[in-house]
Amino acid sequence: MIKHLESKKEFEEFIADGSVIIDFYATWCGPCRMLAPILEEIDEEHGDKIKIAKVDVDVLSDVAMDYMVSSIPTLLFFKNGSLKFNQVGFLPKRNIEKIISEHF
Repeated sequence: MIKHLESKKEFEEFIADGSVIIDFYATWCGPCRMLAPILEEIDEEHGDKIKIAKVDVDVLSDVAMDYMVSSIPTLLFFKNGSLKFNQVGFLPKRNIEKIISEHF
């Protein structure tokens, strides 16, 4: 299940361990809404080895600023707390799967 992070502390704890994808989004963002079902599929298929969470840039703007997120959607890929890859903009599922295979 994709988690919605609601604090900077929760964000830091979530990315600290394992393979993590963070989706920076906003409720008003069309491409973000297009990406949501793709991430749900990836979560269903890889949920045992990859954690996925969403960060609403309007709620946690401080976290977005920390990672220089200026466009949404932005996906950040972390491994044990270390940022491995940054993807700005919508991507089809196959492209996200390729990033997963290369970095996780």
